[in-house]
Amino acid sequence: MNASASELPVIVIGAGPVGLAAAAHLADQGLEPLVLEAGRTAGAAVREWAHVRLFSTWSEVVDPVAEKLLAPTGWTRPDPAAHPSGGDWADLYLQPLADALGDRVRYGARVTGVSRAGRDRIVDADRHQQPFAVHITHAGGGEERLLARAVVDASGTWSGPGPAGAGGLAALGEKAAADRVTYRVPDLRDPAVRTRYAGRRTAVIGSGASAFTALAHLADLAKSHDGTGTKAVWVLRRGISGSTFGGGRADQLPARGALGLAAKAAVDGGHADAVTGFRTEAIERDPDGRLILTGEDGRRLEPVDEVIVLTGFRPDLSFLDELRLDLDERLQAPVGLAPLIDPNQHSCGTVYPHGHRELAHPERDVYLVGMKSYGRAPTFLAMTGHEQARSVAAALAGDLESADRVELTLPETGVCGGAGLFDDPGPAQSGGDGCCAPAPGLIRLGASTAAEGDAGQNPAGGCGA
Repeated sequence: MNASASELPVIVIGAGPVGLAAAAHLADQGLEPLVLEAGRTAGAAVREWAHVRLFSTWSEVVDPVAEKLLAPTGWTRPDPAAHPSGGDWADLYLQPLADALGDRVRYGARVTGVSRAGRDRIVDADRHQQPFAVHITHAGGGEERLLARAVVDASGTWSGPGPAGAGGLAALGEKAAADRVTYRVPDLRDPAVRTRYAGRRTAVIGSGASAFTALAHLADLAKSHDGTGTKAVWVLRRGISGSTFGGGRADQLPARGALGLAAKAAVDGGHADAVTGFRTEAIERDPDGRLILTGEDGRRLEPVDEVIVLTGFRPDLSFLDELRLDLDERLQAPVGLAPLIDPNQHSCGTVYPHGHRELAHPERDVYLVGMKSYGRAPTFLAMTGHEQARSVAAALAGDLESADRVELTLPETGVCGGAGLFDDPGPAQSGGDGCCAPAPGLIRLGASTAAEGDAGQNPAGGCGA
């Protein structure tokens, strides 16, 4: 890159937890960051789940270099052992950090395309000598083209929730049922939202922490004075085993383990029925307007009033189409990182340390960090993104010794049976350490049928965080 291009800013896409951490690390390295945020505030996506409490503590969700940047403002970190809600995280940390960065953060700026200036993805000639051209659309509709020496995409995956359809496509009728389908954990503190679910029968599709949270919230609603008759139907594509409900007391993040135990309590307490081995193919309406989920095996569930789909998220890669990215064909994560986080292969153990080298692409000086770097993999933690930001900033500053000195230790989870193994009966029959889930049983479990095993009794080694 020529000298004039090297004086350009590093554009960071997204003013979320990892984007702001990246900006702090870039500034600490003497580079000039420019953060482009589509929303009107810092942490705009986080604010959409403001009511959900993190299973990480404040000590694990504040970046050390960001904290150093905040120190002169008089900012002090909340109780390190406390668990913030999404709203706490945004209000008490992300917005103050963005404020400390000042005019290095621009709001209402949505990135619509990134390329090499004057070079589409076909052109080789002098490609890496050209700066990046970043096209943005402002909240008022105006367009702008900015030049950058490097691009760090920390835009996350919040805008790309997975569908109810088990094949990765929307189930037949899913879009037509949009008035009764949501892809977020509902905020039952909101009177209008509470009324929507109180006394109703709701299907919850998904098997991760978000599904656990939704089940626990619906169970609390069912036990409240205004929630009589509230019932959840938990729709799982796999069977139920001791690992279904997470690591429980074996989880090194206790709040994360508690989520699984709360979901188990919802089933055991009769507030949720679990339907296993069910892959949604269609969503139909009965004559009363209620929804009927139909499975690929022909099963039809009893009508429900609402459907909550919590099947993960997907990265939006559309605005990066003119860049030469090397992404795993399954996870849509950088190929150097994908083998380390692929749930088809790594259902157990911790996430291996990784930094700028695993995040690199054929297009130099472009990095996907944070949730977006994991593509469709579900095991991301904030501290992973902070370490990514540190390594990438050091690499862009030319400090490869620091960039390569990756320091990442993630808590083990106790969760076993990767999402990619639910179709494979082989591991389930091994009878070994119990690390993988058994083959799904096409049965329906009522509250009287407890899940097999104790979620807190998984092998000590645990599984991927």
